[in-house]
Amino acid sequence: MTDLVLTNLRIIDPSRNLDETGTILIRDGVILAAGSDAANQGIPEGATTEDCRGLIAVPGLVDARVFVGEPGAEHRETIASAAQAAAVGGITSFIAMPDTDPVIDDIALVEFVMKTARDKAVVNVYPAAALTKRLHGTEMTEFGLLSEAGAVCFTNGREALHDTLVLRRAMTYAREFGMVIALESRDKYLGAGGVMNEGLLASWLGLSGVPREAEIIPLERDLRVAGLTHAAYHAAKISLPESVDAIALAKSRGVNVTSGISINHLSLNENDIGEYRTFFKLTPPLRGEDDRRAMVQALAEGRIDIIVSSHDPQDVDTKRLPFADAADGAIGLETMLAAALRLHHSGEVSLMRLIDALSTRPAQIFGLNAGTLKPGAKADITLIDLDEPWIVSKDAIVSRSKNTPFENARFTGRAVRTYVAGKCVHSL
Repeated sequence: MTDLVLTNLRIIDPSRNLDETGTILIRDGVILAAGSDAANQGIPEGATTEDCRGLIAVPGLVDARVFVGEPGAEHRETIASAAQAAAVGGITSFIAMPDTDPVIDDIALVEFVMKTARDKAVVNVYPAAALTKRLHGTEMTEFGLLSEAGAVCFTNGREALHDTLVLRRAMTYAREFGMVIALESRDKYLGAGGVMNEGLLASWLGLSGVPREAEIIPLERDLRVAGLTHAAYHAAKISLPESVDAIALAKSRGVNVTSGISINHLSLNENDIGEYRTFFKLTPPLRGEDDRRAMVQALAEGRIDIIVSSHDPQDVDTKRLPFADAADGAIGLETMLAAALRLHHSGEVSLMRLIDALSTRPAQIFGLNAGTLKPGAKADITLIDLDEPWIVSKDAIVSRSKNTPFENARFTGRAVRTYVAGKCVHSL
């Protein structure tokens, strides 16, 4: 028996709406008690006790949208290196997207991800399976076999799904297996050739723009098909208040829909692109400041369910190019929490809602054994120092790729210790 006792913590657990000072008791990787009354149970004889005064304990963070290079592009990121970066960022579980080479579209590849994670990853890694073979958007994968093998959701990864009939069939099958369909919404015709948000700034920079409707129109279609099929649909990365309104309207009609937003779209706007800085070239594109503020408010009000890092490692060969030619994407596992805490420090989003969006809610949506500190739960715990000042240094980034939009950013607050099943996998 191995016992660990964490004392003098502020414990925030959205799954129980709990925010109080107390103690966490852990035995063999499982939480025995967590709260103000936990100490009343007594300290087990021989237990390791750690005084965590000044720290906040929250359920280990859950990142529902992580792109990993393995298999096929291990020079950008491996499952092991992504897991280590996640631990540094306080993330104890993440869902790996199927955009690999080969694509995660059959049982053997799902099993490969799971075995590699068991052998090499310090955090929990859950595979998402491709919705269509090779992500081509035409032929569905074997939903039943893939879900039995361990896939936690179906997605077309970075690729939008344009064939509405394929979407209807996919949602119908996913409903029968109790699985979530998670999609990005992007119209391939309206957005064709666009590299940033359509507007005055794009014109000044001489760059082609992506209109807002390129996100809104396919999202509204997806919501209609979700209503038609009664499937569980997750809008993976929205960036516009009109998208929030469309989802709210669909919910009022009884559609089973949830939504996510990347931390980049809560923290940054199109002005950050500056002089063609390609680390800020993202999908969807960074929006205007009014849009960003509206999305922060929607998150605070619970109209957006979760925050994701959308961790997408790219190397110098794909980023050190003219803006229009550079690949989309930025890493984010190590900075998601710190960037989110800015919203708390500014008074825009409560700490309870932030942790809910970063941990409890994504675990609920995708049916993961995570996101709670209730007794009997796995001891996946993140300890946060809200007042720890730090600067993002390229040399200190754990990820194999360094394409962060937060390079040299000044943050206040970070994960200082990360536990997975009671084992400390990161400590400052």
